[in-house]
Order: sequence, then structure tokens, then C-alpha cells
Amino acid sequence: MIRIALFFLALTAAQPLLAGPSGSVHVVDGDTFDVGGTRVRLHGIDAPEAEQMCGGDGVPMWACGAWVSDEVRVRYEGRVARCEQRDTDRYGRVVATCVIDGEDVGRALVRDGLAFAYRRYGMDYDLDEKGAAVQERGLHGAGVQSPAAFRAAARAGAAQANAASAPAGCVIKGNVSRDGKRIYHVPGQQYYDDTRISLSKGERWFCSGAEAEAAGWRKARR
Repeated sequence: MIRIALFFLALTAAQPLLAGPSGSVHVVDGDTFDVGGTRVRLHGIDAPEAEQMCGGDGVPMWACGAWVSDEVRVRYEGRVARCEQRDTDRYGRVVATCVIDGEDVGRALVRDGLAFAYRRYGMDYDLDEKGAAVQERGLHGAGVQSPAAFRAAARAGAAQANAASAPAGCVIKGNVSRDGKRIYHVPGQQYYDDTRISLSKGERWFCSGAEAEAAGWRKARR
């Protein structure tokens, strides 16, 4: 059984990546490009959000997200990239490894301290980030919060503010999706914290699942 498992693992690893977009680069932010008109999220890296501030612990606050976007733009805007697709994310972006003049863009950004290794999706650039941290390149040593931690804190703050508008004891979120589907989320489900209630869009709070279903909402699958 072990030999069979190893065989299939090797077979999967040997499969080539899908050909991805190629063409002129327009930099959207530190880890997202338009390549030949296709929106590409660089695989295996995570750069600060454009609005992210860094600092603390004796380091003055500074606009690290805008700085990274500007640095990446200076490096790559208008150059020609060749990308290999790995996936498509939930926003419809192509997730890809991109090469410019023979250099892996993701590796270069992590190596120079402009982005972090996104270990949740792969260990490709783990050692590159560790080397940048030891040498205090770019963001490292400047009071930076990881982009993932920044997003989590922002979501938590927004969720807390949104929850304050809920009627007492009624914490079920009745959300209207982009295609008009009415779906409700209960605490503990995967997308509960990310879901915001906008009364102007016809969304609402419910006190029970039965109440939501009677009003025509269905429960979220996750």
C-alpha cells in the first residue's frame, strides 16, 4: 500500500502546471498583477494590503502596504511575464507562478522582504522568507504585522461593529448573494464572521433558523 501511495504521489507531482497568462504586467498591488489583461494572484506569497499600516513596539506607524505596492510597481510595471497556472481562487483570479526575465517573481519579492511566504498554500518560499528575516530586508524588523493577521483583525473589528446592529438575541445573518440567493449563516459556520448585513440590500437578522427558513432563506452549506 505504501508503494502504491508513493507511486500516485510521484505521478501527481510530475504533472505539469497549466499554461497561464503571458504578456505585459500591470501591478494591482504587492501580490496581484494583471498579466496580458488577466487578473493574477501570485502563488505562495502574501504582501501587505494596500491600506495596511505597520509599526508598533517603538517603531513609528508607516504606510507599509502602499510602500510595497509602489516598490513592486517600479520593478515590474510594463514588463513581460510568463505565468503557469496552479489554481483559481474564490474571487475568480488565476493563481499562478510568474517569471520575468527568467526570475520567479514570487521568490524575488519574498527574498527581498516585500512579501511573506504564504505557507497556508505552500512552502515554496519558506527559506527565502527566513533568509530575509535574518538579514532584516524590506519589511522585516520594521514592526510589520503579517497580512493574514492584519486581515483577521480587520474582519474581527468589522464583525464586531456589524454585530452591534443586531437585535438582542438575534444573531443569525440573512445574506443576499450576488446572484440574488437568500442564504442565512449561523455562528460557527465558515463564512459567518465575514458576512455583513446591509439592510438597504434587503439583508436582515433572524432570531432562529426556523424564522429564516419561513421567510425564504436557506442555511449556508458551510
